Amino acid sequence: MIGQRLEVRQGQGLVITPQLQQAIKLLQLSNLELEAFVEAELERNPLLSRIENEAPSEAAEAPEAHASDSEIQFQDGVAQGSENALDAPQEAVYDAAPGEQNEVRTDAQPGLSDWSRTGNGGSFDSDDHDRPDKQETTLSEHLQAQASLAGFSPSDHAIALILIDSVDDAGYLRADLDEIATRLGVARARIEAILTCCQGFEPTGVMARNIPECLKLQLVEQNRFDPAMEALLDNLDLLARRDLVALRKLCGVDQEDLGEMIAEIQGLTPRPGAGFGSEPAQTVVPDVFVRSDPAGGWKVELNSDTLPRLLMDKRYHAEVSASARSDDDKVFVADCAAQASWLVKSLDQRARTILKVASEIVRQQDAFLAFGVEFLRPLTLKVVAEAIEMHESTVSRVTSNKYIATPRGVFELKFFFTAAIQSSDGGATHSAEAVRHRIKSMIDAEDVTGEVLSDDRIVEILQDTGIDIARRTVAKYREALRIPSSVERRRMRKAA
Repeated sequence: MIGQRLEVRQGQGLVITPQLQQAIKLLQLSNLELEAFVEAELERNPLLSRIENEAPSEAAEAPEAHASDSEIQFQDGVAQGSENALDAPQEAVYDAAPGEQNEVRTDAQPGLSDWSRTGNGGSFDSDDHDRPDKQETTLSEHLQAQASLAGFSPSDHAIALILIDSVDDAGYLRADLDEIATRLGVARARIEAILTCCQGFEPTGVMARNIPECLKLQLVEQNRFDPAMEALLDNLDLLARRDLVALRKLCGVDQEDLGEMIAEIQGLTPRPGAGFGSEPAQTVVPDVFVRSDPAGGWKVELNSDTLPRLLMDKRYHAEVSASARSDDDKVFVADCAAQASWLVKSLDQRARTILKVASEIVRQQDAFLAFGVEFLRPLTLKVVAEAIEMHESTVSRVTSNKYIATPRGVFELKFFFTAAIQSSDGGATHSAEAVRHRIKSMIDAEDVTGEVLSDDRIVEILQDTGIDIARRTVAKYREALRIPSSVERRRMRKAA
């Protein structure tokens, strides 16, 4: 028989409350997005106030500052007392004054400093956090997507991203390669090799350092770059002055050929990045600073300038609660008080979580900070999450839209997560960059050994040395190095 009946069942379920949604979204906001959100909340909630000076308000109950809450000591790679340091105080005041609740020391290698990032925010009253991003793709995003597919090693990919960050809206590279090489501790030749690869990205001509180089890249793709065209590009100032007689002499062509060459130049695009969307340039402000500790190791500290300092005005709350007459007024005041309290606690927990994640990243990547991009360690979100006993999704949110300023430059926290190649004997993982260089050295040694190594043979040699790598990965690294296949190399040997 099919019928209707009433039953009472008891069960457990996970419910994401609006307050928990707020705390989760606060984690992934950049400092600019957070500032915009806090301003909106200050306008909406009359019980929230901003602390404008260092002295705490009489109406606020300031949280007690304990030494155990302000520092995390690392001993033998393990954070001591981190549980206490991450439990946000249940007070109504969130006051992240410098040196109180925002500093961590790590006893890693001595020597370096700083970190941070940005975006745009809104209110949590709507479901706009589920709305897809409708912004037009920017040139930077377009280039970053191509860099991810270019087969770079982790360290080369990091260098490529740094170069892409220096590209302006027109598509030109505005950076000093010597300065980047010095800052990252690598040879200029390596920077130039990576730049050459990036200049093969779409749109053609992008990441050129000047107009002649931009036009040259487009002509090369069209197979129209020859000595005469090179002479024309080297003397664009004569073309601007319409000194065609001097141009014909320098290019070694007649008037008709010169006219065709000029027509080709006019058909090129001097601004390859003009077809992409652009976003207002925003100054990156570090969320976290990493400084060398005179006592040894690192001092990791939050940038208090990017942390909103809020309190719930309890005196005003008491006044409006006493004067509330209708039920609607009482509900409104109670709702404002609950929202203000939750926001203060969420901001405090956000700051502590960022500090803990950043501290673990510094501990894992201290060799990079000390010695340069060549020493980036393979690192995943899971490794950091397990080390600090948080969920992997929490670490992902924390590292989104946050930047770290170091003596080697300003990087997004996600920059420090790089791929690893497993060891075939179960030992430590190998850096993809180290494997890539080993492949190049093996191929360079072919002139000495006389043996042309196929990709399969390279895989066998690497596996014999404890590196577990697939043939397609070897092929990807070889192509990224612009090394021909073994068949092509044999033909080149015979031709020589």
